[in-house]
Amino acid sequence: MKRKVGALEKVDADLSSLQYKIRRDPTSYREDFLGQYEQYEAQRQIFMQAPASATDTGIVSFRDLIDFVAHVADCYPIDTAQFPEDLIQLVSLHHEHLGSELREKVVGSLVLLRRKDIIDSPRLLQTLFPLLISTPSKSTRALLYQKCLSDLRTSNAKTTNHRLNRTFQTVLSNLLTSDRTSPKGLWAVKITRELWKRQIWTESKAVEIMKEASLADNEKIVIGGVRFFLGGDKEREELDDESSDEDAIDMGKLKHQIGINKKTKKKARQMENAVATVKRKERKKKQPHPLNFSAFHLLHDPQGFAEDLFFKHLQNTKSRLSLDQKLLVLQLVSRLVGLHKLTIMNLYSYFIKYLTPRQPSVTSFLASLAQATHNLVPPDMLESLVKKIGDEFVSDAVAPEVASAGLNTIREICVRQPLAMNYTLLQDLVDYRKSKDKGVMMAAKGLLGLYREIAPGMLKKRDRGKDATMGLRSGERKEQRFGEEAIGQIEGLELLEKWREEENQRRIAAKGDEVKPGPSDDDVDDADGWELDEDSDSDSGGWQNVSSDDDANDADRIGRPLKKARHDRGTSVETEEEEEEEEEEDEEGEQDQDADKENNPDKASEAARLETTVSSLATTRILTPADLAKLQELRLAASIDNALPASQRRRATAAHQAALQRHVDDPLTAAEIEGLASLSSKNTKEQRIAIAKAGKEDKDEVKKSTTARRKEKKQEQGKSTTNREKARKKNFLMTLGKAKGKQKKSLVDRGKVLKAHKERGKRGGKRGNKG
Repeated sequence: MKRKVGALEKVDADLSSLQYKIRRDPTSYREDFLGQYEQYEAQRQIFMQAPASATDTGIVSFRDLIDFVAHVADCYPIDTAQFPEDLIQLVSLHHEHLGSELREKVVGSLVLLRRKDIIDSPRLLQTLFPLLISTPSKSTRALLYQKCLSDLRTSNAKTTNHRLNRTFQTVLSNLLTSDRTSPKGLWAVKITRELWKRQIWTESKAVEIMKEASLADNEKIVIGGVRFFLGGDKEREELDDESSDEDAIDMGKLKHQIGINKKTKKKARQMENAVATVKRKERKKKQPHPLNFSAFHLLHDPQGFAEDLFFKHLQNTKSRLSLDQKLLVLQLVSRLVGLHKLTIMNLYSYFIKYLTPRQPSVTSFLASLAQATHNLVPPDMLESLVKKIGDEFVSDAVAPEVASAGLNTIREICVRQPLAMNYTLLQDLVDYRKSKDKGVMMAAKGLLGLYREIAPGMLKKRDRGKDATMGLRSGERKEQRFGEEAIGQIEGLELLEKWREEENQRRIAAKGDEVKPGPSDDDVDDADGWELDEDSDSDSGGWQNVSSDDDANDADRIGRPLKKARHDRGTSVETEEEEEEEEEEDEEGEQDQDADKENNPDKASEAARLETTVSSLATTRILTPADLAKLQELRLAASIDNALPASQRRRATAAHQAALQRHVDDPLTAAEIEGLASLSSKNTKEQRIAIAKAGKEDKDEVKKSTTARRKEKKQEQGKSTTNREKARKKNFLMTLGKAKGKQKKSLVDRGKVLKAHKERGKRGGKRGNKG
């Protein structure tokens, strides 16, 4: 029975068919289009006269007419010249009275006109963004937000549209600065953060917008800006990794499937598309990596920004931020101070009231304090904080987890400013390496190992170790003075230079040539035409050597910690005998060092020469990526003691690589402060069962044979088993008939079977896949 078609369905079908015909031949159907356009104009005028009481009813709805005209507007640009302005006026003035479906249709039509280049992107954003920050409809806000982001991404797809970006960034910045208490600025934070994550906005203007958001008076806007600085770069890296990992094409699997399955045109097209995709990804990998600077490095005035954050949100008693929100602001301030080496005097005294084990989120406060430390902070400001952490966190009366966190915090502070530690407190903390708790013991050993590297003179002679003692005697390890900066050079460059010399000598020896010795110092002097007059009088003119004992003594008094200073501390009061013993040890060490210098003048001159010599490789040669990779390898090998056993050497190498992977910009987290505190607490029954199950799974994985692992690998790749493996799994009774048949075959039958097998192999098997 034939179904009756309603009138409305006929009209919809007519509009769709008319749209298709117009796209094919615009000239022939111009009169039909103008009739529909006049109907649209009539309904628009009715709606504009009474937008609140207007209804979207009739044989042809207003929504369908708008959709129809928007799709064919590029075919009649003169007749539809006023159509975009009509839609903009309609949605700008009466968006509150429009129905949800009609409102979405008008917005979608404007976006469609933008794709057809009938209106430009600035005009579209000027229309949609004011609606985004003013409309009360949640669904409309979500739609407008999505359309704004989509248009900005499309405009910057091929090349960066700097003019559009600057215009829109100015609008967002004015939105934040015009009214700092308004919640409308939250849309500026959302749009900027999303475009930063998509690597569309990577310049300093976007960072300045988030800087203004962090200094707003609205709590949500402030936290949005702070979270951008704390996690925006990580979000960008994670999104980049996800985009590179997704849609990975396994070419081996595709080739295997095409070789087995029947060949069709569809399979061939899939293979061609896969090859094109892989080549496109390879070209993208070979392109130079864009310089995506961190948001912290794009700030124009980090000192002023950090001070404004601290005084407005932390020290201000009228601030309405909660403790968790203040902690986020504190983490941002501490990262700015530590990264840019800023100075905010009131910052360190702010930490004192939070340094108690009973403080909620105390490990986050400890991590922030360690982050805010650098080598230009006066030691006097940090010494009281370190002593308070030692008194509150590190004692026999606290839990092992608390002591481990305190020791780790002190170590992180001393890594950045070694002069914050005094002699007495260091001896007391180092003694915790004998603790029975593993977490506390490891934390104390970490502090001991740190001072063996940076300031072994502050340790007792028996705690220094062999390498530190030898370094002190040879003068290689010196105590750092306040404000002292290392010489700017590439670390380990002399190792690369030595390796290159050895490689050159090895090549010359392999060719059979004699290695010519380098010219001596006298030859170089004679060749240059310079003579050294040993009997020349120093008073006759030129530079004179001036004794620097007074300067060194003054520097010692300013920068070096006093070894014999004794601070009153209940847990570390030494007896007079111990003090006398330490004085005797120091005197013996100084006498041994002086005797070593007198007996071995060559060693002292060699040490002095090594101090003053700077490798000339960086000034005479451009280091290639291969040179830098070899330098990293040599540096890693030099840092690991080759005298260690193989197992310990592997562990030390892995630990050193993990330490190198941590970048300077990476934050110090509360988990790193807690460290090995999990070793101090006993596991519950459920945790022990979970650990046992995990160990059992690992054992089952180890017990698997090589064949089983190969089979799993094939299954993961989507490959099937071989015919021989399938025959091996076949039921024995099913193979009896075939075996008996083979035994009864005559010689002629065997020849026929062999010949058929060869013919089948030539044509590619039963399916003929070959050729």
